[in-house]
Amino acid sequence: MPSPQDLEFDAVVIGSGFGGAMAAWELGAAGRRVAMVERGGWVERGPHNWAGEGAFVRTPAYAPDSAFRVLQGRRWAEQNLCTCVGGPSVYYGGSSFRFREGDFAVAPEIVQESAAAWPFGYDALEPFYTQAERLLGVSGAAGADPTEPPRSAPYPFPPAPLAEPSRRIDRAARSLGLHPFPIPLAIDTAGGCQRCTTCDAFACAVGAKNDIATRMVPELARRGMVLFPDTIAVRLVADRGRVEAVECRTRTGEPLVFRAESFVLAAGALATPHLLLASGLERINPAGQAVGRYLMRHCNAMTYGIFPRNPNPANEHHKQLAIHDYYFGVDAGDAPRGKLGNLQQVMGPPAAMLEVGLPKPLARMGAPLVGHMTGLLSIAEDQPRPENGVRIDPTARDRWGLPRMSVTSRYSPRDLAARAALVRRARKILRRAGAWGTVTWKVTTFSHAVGTVRMGHDEGTAPLDPECRFRGLENLYVTDGSCFPTSAGVNPSLTIAANALRVGRLLAGAPHPAHAEAAG
Repeated sequence: MPSPQDLEFDAVVIGSGFGGAMAAWELGAAGRRVAMVERGGWVERGPHNWAGEGAFVRTPAYAPDSAFRVLQGRRWAEQNLCTCVGGPSVYYGGSSFRFREGDFAVAPEIVQESAAAWPFGYDALEPFYTQAERLLGVSGAAGADPTEPPRSAPYPFPPAPLAEPSRRIDRAARSLGLHPFPIPLAIDTAGGCQRCTTCDAFACAVGAKNDIATRMVPELARRGMVLFPDTIAVRLVADRGRVEAVECRTRTGEPLVFRAESFVLAAGALATPHLLLASGLERINPAGQAVGRYLMRHCNAMTYGIFPRNPNPANEHHKQLAIHDYYFGVDAGDAPRGKLGNLQQVMGPPAAMLEVGLPKPLARMGAPLVGHMTGLLSIAEDQPRPENGVRIDPTARDRWGLPRMSVTSRYSPRDLAARAALVRRARKILRRAGAWGTVTWKVTTFSHAVGTVRMGHDEGTAPLDPECRFRGLENLYVTDGSCFPTSAGVNPSLTIAANALRVGRLLAGAPHPAHAEAAG
């Protein structure tokens, strides 16, 4: 093997999603020389993104070389990480919710014996939520959400007019006494958006979805950040309470070693603990037993209404409305006490998704129904439980030398009861909207994964301190969803972004060694 090439920067960011890009934004703004290491490459954009091969499950971003084992129930299954510039943001639907004020408080029915607790409240993130919405070009309607937390500024852009399927859901929900409101979306609906239905789970063909690869990474590069795509981080090298370097491999096998004053780990709630465990760093953390533990990913289900006529004759984008009337719970005997979560619109599944997610005979049978379907996504907040998480097998290694990763993820009875309560209400809304019947598809992906390297005040239970510094190492920070103590009941992307801006600002405000020497 050739000698590794040594590269020196002020800061190295591992991962190019929300957590990595937003931390890099603040570091770059402070004049730091930043390197960003990303396991995947660029996702090509063009008309092919509108076709079946544009679905995330069919792209090189979910390649077998990132495979991991998942124990769901009593069976093991294989899944792949999303490895591309921009991370999962490339395939997300643009939903950009702030957590509610109450999400930062301890909810006993959720936390139970886990000792999970946010080390700060909503006010600490509010200015960074505002900044993240501006950077991502989020459109929304302030004051329309009955659970909306306080805001210091309006949304950067107003929401797009409701499509016909959204108007139908809006009328049905309001007739049931509910309060639907526009989903805050990071989509350029006033500019280049074609209002197509291949948005959620697809890379945007025209770059109108303000994902990290489209909106952030090119600007970061113009400001001096150096991106290293197709570069796999394999080990963090630590000595005397500091990370000295990160060892990497390119996809052609070239070894690279990055050295820096500070390191930001933002590879995602599965890959981040994987790298920490592969590097043996849990052994120097006072809460090392919690590294990789307490995985959450929401207990989600898509409920589709089957309508007698096509509910979307114009074939236009209609992931537009959310309903939070059940967010903090309901006074009903068919739901667990306490917090439940979010309902939000989803568009009918493209036929390409059916072909991947169902056996071929069922996919052929279901394809004619796709044009008669639109639905609601139930997002139930799940409990942080120590048995759910990431483990490694040092005896089995991949082509890069990383130990094989296994993930255990089982929902608690309360998680399942909360999801079932939301699904029942989604069905009621869809039937009121005119659906003949409904079908529910339980979500098994890790698109909302959080919590595996959580932050907190208690150094015995939280691997990260309130500034997201990895305890035991003075210059390693974690800024992706791994740091969440709880999952709340909405999409995590905007909160990851806001917290990464917060941590990046803290890092950028610290005395810089070169400046300190010059001053002395």
